[in-house]
Amino acid sequence: MVNKILRTVVVDDSELQLKVLSKLIEKHPSLILDGVYGSGMAAQKGLKDREVDLIFLDVEMPIINGFDFLDSFENRPQIILISGKSEYALKAFDYDVTDYLQKPIGQPRFNVAVQRAVNNHVQLSDEAQEQEYIFVNSNLQKKKVYLDDIKWIEALGDYIKLITENGMLMVLSTMKSFLKKLPEEQFIRIHKSYAVNVGRIDKFNSTGVEIGGVQIPMSRLHKDQLEKALLHD
Repeated sequence: MVNKILRTVVVDDSELQLKVLSKLIEKHPSLILDGVYGSGMAAQKGLKDREVDLIFLDVEMPIINGFDFLDSFENRPQIILISGKSEYALKAFDYDVTDYLQKPIGQPRFNVAVQRAVNNHVQLSDEAQEQEYIFVNSNLQKKKVYLDDIKWIEALGDYIKLITENGMLMVLSTMKSFLKKLPEEQFIRIHKSYAVNVGRIDKFNSTGVEIGGVQIPMSRLHKDQLEKALLHD
């Protein structure tokens, strides 16, 4: 079951606005107040190595404004931007924020914004739970890899190289033993040195397949097996 209680932070240089938003958050059954910060600099320091679900963020702040603060994130939580002006709304949605609230913030409009955040949270959580994944040992760390993100696998002696949506991972394993961990209908060996994610193939011919513009060789022995997998539906 997805947790619908969002850990929430407020970043605003107005003490009055911090109090108003804190009260609104504390009253809302889907939110828990996890911190308040009076500047972007304080928030950057306070949120370092912490995870939150939602940030109410003022646009107009000294030194680090709301947009500068957004640019500093690698993986942003959901953001509801706040401003006393409507002129920032278009730029706000270029940042793919959850909502944009104009001061003064009333309870009804606040509730609408929070419901959007909750709906997004549930949808993203459901999608993540539905995806299959494995853990692999790479660079002395266990890393979670979603199967759908794997494009192809290359054998390199005692190692395999996983080419994924997010980059490349070197894993100590043989191709044969690694493929035993994967669904055989999704991952097909097409060459002694290559296996591919069938769902990632853009096109193929008798000598190879193409995934994301990269040509991967295929041996004649594996051509029939690949065709059966691709034409299975």
